[in-house]
Amino acid sequence: MITMKSSLIAAALWLAVASAHAQQAPGGERIQREKTVTPIASGKWSGKRLSDGQPDVQGHWSNTIANHNNWTDPEGGVPGDPGRNGPPKTPRESRAPSRVSDPVDGQVPFQPWAHAVQQDFLAFFHNPVKEEYVEPLARCAPAGVPKSFTWHGYEIRQYPGYLVFLFNSGTRIIHLDGKPHLPDNIKLWNADSRGRWEGNTLIVDVANNNAKARLARTGEFFSDNVRIEERFIFNADGSRYNYVATITDPTVYTRPWTTTIPARRFTDKDEPDGWHYEVAYANQPARSKTPLIEHYERICVENNGPFGNIAVLSAK
Repeated sequence: MITMKSSLIAAALWLAVASAHAQQAPGGERIQREKTVTPIASGKWSGKRLSDGQPDVQGHWSNTIANHNNWTDPEGGVPGDPGRNGPPKTPRESRAPSRVSDPVDGQVPFQPWAHAVQQDFLAFFHNPVKEEYVEPLARCAPAGVPKSFTWHGYEIRQYPGYLVFLFNSGTRIIHLDGKPHLPDNIKLWNADSRGRWEGNTLIVDVANNNAKARLARTGEFFSDNVRIEERFIFNADGSRYNYVATITDPTVYTRPWTTTIPARRFTDKDEPDGWHYEVAYANQPARSKTPLIEHYERICVENNGPFGNIAVLSAK
C-alpha cells in the first residue's frame, strides 16, 4: 500500500528530477534560450490556409523563454531550491522579463489573502509536508491554462471547426464552430475554449476552469471563477506567435492582468533538445524534404506507467 508520506517523498523526487532535466540539454550543457519577447502586431494573415479557411499553423511548437519553474522570473529558478538549481548567478535585470506583461511591475496583482496562499505554497514546494503542497503536475494532472504553454514543447493540429493542442500533459480542444460554452457547473482541468480567427490572431474565450492547476512551481493560482481571453498572434510566415492572455478573477486579484509567452515553431533545421522540441525523426530510409516528426512516448499521456510514477519511485 502506498502511504501519503511515500507519495509525498516520491512526488518531491519526481519534481527534483524534472527540474534538473528542464535545465539541462541531453549532453549536460545548458540549453540556450531567448531573453526577450519580440512584439507581433495583430493584422492580416498572408500565409497558407487550410480547406476550412483557418490559417495553417500546424506543427511542433515551444515557448522560447525558460520553463515553468518561475512565473515572474522565468530564468530565476524556484526560490529556496536546495539542489544544484539554486539561486541564479546573474542579476535580475540581465534575465528574461516576467511573464506578467501588465501590470508593468511584472507581478501578479494578488489580493492580500491570495498572496499569502501563494507564498505558503512556495515556502513548502521543496518540502511538501502536506498533500496540498504537492504540485498537481507531479501526479500527471494536466498543466492547465496557461501553464501548458511553458511545460515542454507541444503540437498544434487543425481540423474543420477545431484547433487541437497536444501537450505533454494532455490534450486541449479549441472549438471554432460557434458552439456555446458548457454549463457553469462543469469545470475542467483544461477549461472550455471557444475561439475565432481574426486575421493572424486566434482569439479564445476560456471558461469552466476547475483552477486546480498552478501557473508555475512558484505557486501562482486563480479560482474557478476565472475568465481568460487568449490571443495567439502569429507573425507573417507563421514561424512564431505571441500568446497574450488577459486573466480576470475578482475573487483572487485586485484587477485583470496580462501574461505574454512567446513561442516558435520547430523546423527540420532545429535539433531536438529533450525539452523545447521533445520530438524525434521517425525511422525512414532517408531524410526527405518533409521528414516524419513524432513525439517521444510520454508516460502521463500514454498511460503506460503508474499514476505520476509514484508507485515506481516509492518501491525503490
